[in-house]
Amino acid sequence: MDVEIKRDYYLKQMVSRRDNGLIKIVTGIRRCGKSYLLRRLFKNYLLVEGVEEDHIIEMAFDLYDNIDFRDPKVFYPWAKKQIKDKAKYYFLLDEVQMLGEFVSVLNGLADRKNCDVYVSSSNAKFLSKDIATEFGGRGDEIHMYPLSFSEFMTIYPGNRYDGWNEYITYGGIPLVVLADTEEQKMALLDSLLKETYIRDIVTRNKIRNVGEMEALLDILSSAIGALTNPNKLQKTFKSVNQSRITATTITKYIEYLEDAFLIEEAKRYDIKGKSYIGTPMKYYFMDMGLRNARINFRQAEVTHSMENVIYNELRMRGYRVDVGNLVVTEQGKDGKLVKKQLEVDFICNKGSRKYYVQSAYLMGTEEKLKQEIRPFLKIPDFFKKIVITMDVPRPFYSEEGILMMNLYDFLLNPDSLEL
Repeated sequence: MDVEIKRDYYLKQMVSRRDNGLIKIVTGIRRCGKSYLLRRLFKNYLLVEGVEEDHIIEMAFDLYDNIDFRDPKVFYPWAKKQIKDKAKYYFLLDEVQMLGEFVSVLNGLADRKNCDVYVSSSNAKFLSKDIATEFGGRGDEIHMYPLSFSEFMTIYPGNRYDGWNEYITYGGIPLVVLADTEEQKMALLDSLLKETYIRDIVTRNKIRNVGEMEALLDILSSAIGALTNPNKLQKTFKSVNQSRITATTITKYIEYLEDAFLIEEAKRYDIKGKSYIGTPMKYYFMDMGLRNARINFRQAEVTHSMENVIYNELRMRGYRVDVGNLVVTEQGKDGKLVKKQLEVDFICNKGSRKYYVQSAYLMGTEEKLKQEIRPFLKIPDFFKKIVITMDVPRPFYSEEGILMMNLYDFLLNPDSLEL
């Protein structure tokens, strides 16, 4: 049965940018649904809106059948031949980073008044500063993630509690979500990781020591949400693997993993000093299923998984997300003043909106509650402060003015931070 997964959040972004004169660039990890969004959902929208099918020009550069079209001297003349009148033409170009001289080609198409260009790319370098400059301000990015929990639940047949367990185990890659059995899901994730993501990274970056890069991926997979940096990782390599890998090489490997959208870095931010702290930082996986496949589904720490899912959800909603650091001076047991560092899991910013968010799997006791809200009470501003947990029945405000919210209320309501 052909199940249609609604990706309305992204489709609305595509529709709102229609005919704006810019090159619409859908970025995201491979297999997250970019092609489906571009060449099915958005194409269907155009057809319903009355666009003639021969005025929608498609090309998937990752398919073998189209390998010759990766040559700009083949593709560009072909593309121009498709334009037969003055009506609007819509170009839907998939995995366009495989097209040679793609910046010049896309600029050439977008320069035509009757051409509206939409492309996808699974490489973060596609929008590097140099390329963005070459686009001359014409690039308009729509970043796509694997299925959010709310998208996942639109096709999951069970209740949200079973759905949550499935989601944090096998993630939100549509191909995996639609698989019938747990065995199929695990096999797909393992195959995708090895044959698609890692192979892409190795080929694209000409990595010689693949084992080193994979060992780094293992370490990051086992320590999601932990503060780290290349120097600390180098020491881990030396003690565990007796490796001579340098911090510089580790930094490069991390960049490769980020460029492929496998992981994302969250920087630390000094709340009182209002500045970024160089290191350490945290790394989160863009899909929990891929992370779990890397560690053979061994570690099932719900606390870290929940933190990773909350991070991804905040990023999906368009927030810039940092890790908060708060230095406070308190009286120690001996009566002397001591400096302590407190952590706020996430500082979320979008325009003038700002939120502080703590992820706490279970509160359980009054002591645990005090521990979680302690950093909030030390923050010298009045932006909204939120604790997301599993064990509050419904959202409520504490006496300190802190919003306590159930994880499901947060994930299933796109406006939950506004409660």
